[in-house]
Amino acid sequence: MKQLRIAVLNAAHRDENTTRNFRRELDASLSEFDVTAGEVPETFDYDGAVVTGSRSSVYWDEEWIETTEEWVSEAIDRDIPFLGVCWGHQLLAHVLGGTVEDMGAYEVGYSEIEQLGDSRLFEGISEEFTAFTSHSDEVSELPPGAEPLAENEYSNHGFRTDRVFGVQFHPEYDTKTARELVHRKELSDERLESILDEITAENYRKACPAKLVFDNFLAFVEEVRAEAAAAASADADLETAADAKADATAEVGSLD
Repeated sequence: MKQLRIAVLNAAHRDENTTRNFRRELDASLSEFDVTAGEVPETFDYDGAVVTGSRSSVYWDEEWIETTEEWVSEAIDRDIPFLGVCWGHQLLAHVLGGTVEDMGAYEVGYSEIEQLGDSRLFEGISEEFTAFTSHSDEVSELPPGAEPLAENEYSNHGFRTDRVFGVQFHPEYDTKTARELVHRKELSDERLESILDEITAENYRKACPAKLVFDNFLAFVEEVRAEAAAAASADADLETAADAKADATAEVGSLD
């Protein structure tokens, strides 16, 4: 079976961890674009798209963010399935008409998150699960018609609108990424040590089930692609039948 073609919109400002993590978690043919350098795909010839995290805020007035939003908006209009992670989650919500704001706190470390109902994206993941988080912005108001999928005491942690999914947490993070990120943050010595103490092999194992969101998203994209192929095949059959009928009618007419 032909591999899925996925566009990865990398907003991580050239953080090598991001490239490594998404390449590990997404079993597909990936085309990566450094959107912070103004790179977006030249076409929309992809089965799906993923938007990564970023140290930026979606409401900042920066040209690359506007360029990214424009491509994402048109891709959504073309029914391309999307998965947004952290900043990507916020960007998708913003593009779809939701509200992203500073939440007045910084959630970082391994957090407990609760599902809000059955979701295609969270199949195989416990109703309450552990995931690594790092954000001070939140989707404070979901896009019109969006279905909330997960939350905790800090914020919304997942939503869906048609073929668009977003998760606030970081299912792709490994312990190396988590440690390096925490060291870059302006934290008190006490909080820094507390968070670093949480970044253990045991907690990483507890968070690994959350990685299923990647497999579930790709399975959804595969279903969308199969449905599109079936519809195209049906249209082709109808066209062939119509051509055959037209040829038969013309042949009868010539006999007359």
